[in-house]
Amino acid sequence: QVQLVESGGGLVQPGGSLRLSCAASGFTFSRYAMTWYRQAPGKEREVVATITSGGITTTHPDSVKGRFTISRDNAKNTVYLQMNSLKPEDTAVYYCNIPGRTTWGQGTQVTVSS
Repeated sequence: QVQLVESGGGLVQPGGSLRLSCAASGFTFSRYAMTWYRQAPGKEREVVATITSGGITTTHPDSVKGRFTISRDNAKNTVYLQMNSLKPEDTAVYYCNIPGRTTWGQGTQVTVSS
């Protein structure tokens, strides 16, 4: 069965950086696109970045372009989200998932605050 485990979140000051990881198992990881999502308090979940099976990347909200980078390591069945120049409005629970899949893991909390 598909299992996705997010990690790497935490408390960081504005302007800081974090790298999130998502360890995948239970499916042929290299054949699937992967997406990072986030859900801030009181808001709907939104797409942050997607990487195709071939490594083509897209970041979605204008607010994160140039600051967030998605990448993957198929040998490790892991997808990453490098987040730089973090802002308080980036505070959210971050999730990874296969696009279109509706079962969610626990996510990892990112809090940007001084």
